[in-house]
Amino acid sequence: MISSLKHVGDSEGPCAVVKRVCRRGCWEDGTVEVESTEGASVQVSVIVPVYNAAEWLEECLQAVLDQDFKGSMELSVYDDSSTDNSREIVEGWREKLEKRGISVVISGHSSDKPRGVGFAKNQAVSQSSGECLCFQDADDVMMPQRVRLQYETAALHRTAIVGCQVCRVPEGSTERYTRWINSLSPEQLYTQVYTSHGPTVVMPTWFCSRDWFLKVGPFDEGGKGVPEDLLFFYQSLRLGGSVIRVDECLMVYRYHQNAATHSVLEETIWTLRVDFLQERVLNQWDSFTIWNAGKQGRKLYRSLNPTNQKKVKAFCDVDENKIKKGFYTYEESKERPKPKIPVLHFRDASPPFIVCVKLDMTGGVLEDILLSLKLTEGKDYYHFN
Repeated sequence: MISSLKHVGDSEGPCAVVKRVCRRGCWEDGTVEVESTEGASVQVSVIVPVYNAAEWLEECLQAVLDQDFKGSMELSVYDDSSTDNSREIVEGWREKLEKRGISVVISGHSSDKPRGVGFAKNQAVSQSSGECLCFQDADDVMMPQRVRLQYETAALHRTAIVGCQVCRVPEGSTERYTRWINSLSPEQLYTQVYTSHGPTVVMPTWFCSRDWFLKVGPFDEGGKGVPEDLLFFYQSLRLGGSVIRVDECLMVYRYHQNAATHSVLEETIWTLRVDFLQERVLNQWDSFTIWNAGKQGRKLYRSLNPTNQKKVKAFCDVDENKIKKGFYTYEESKERPKPKIPVLHFRDASPPFIVCVKLDMTGGVLEDILLSLKLTEGKDYYHFN
């Protein structure tokens, strides 16, 4: 029930609306309607799973302290059996944070083995009380305006995962990946969810309402090697959730060899991507062409279920040597005769396409070709690599 009227800029409410908008219509007098905050004590919980993060925690926690958000905040930390002094460092920041008005909840376990990132995040969420959740990795640093800007966006999009642009450190590390994170268009946040990069807004930048998290989640607790963020992201899309990026660098995203993401096998990600591509796209198509007659295109074909394999009408390529072969024969097939798929020049092929060429690796040639063919991403083709 809408129960109070506030001026633009007020930060009250579970996820206060900050534009001239409400559930029943738009207001042109500079005011907005928000839901009553009676009984709501914390607007934003910063969720920090911790495992052996002593090297980075001081900088991470200082950034929480430096937020310019004027609403109520809480820090919820769960220590996943760290063997360093991570827990003590967080405890040492309690007084500073509480003096600033940020409530602090810290817990953890000390068993022989960590339970994994998904488990630690779920525990940190469970013990928190904020109406919105700001996920923060212990080895990253958020900019002072992060909570404020993402809160304002989440207020308008209650069923969204809200991300942001990032600044990668060390500078120049994962250059192509970072460029991809920061440059996707609003439409590509949806159309490029099948690429190998994973979620189109990266997990360390996620911000969402608690209600939406509870509807989608919890995170998978399978432990090391499980891409809990990708699984959650796909489930959010299945349930009709939106994906939004605040187009400012609000996160210093650290690259190092001990990051949990390195424990996830490429084949695990591949299988999840293929399954989601089939579920969301290929099962709805009558036929399609795989753009790339080389290793990656053939691997995708072999990974499809039998029904979708039969929908592949051709491979296409620019490589004359592949085109001259005329056909790709699926030798592992149990069918007799074995399936033989034509290999065509791309100009002789017809959409829709699944493009299995690595993004940003052709100096713009691929993008120019797709543009010259007047193809629309998300309708005539999807990127898979």
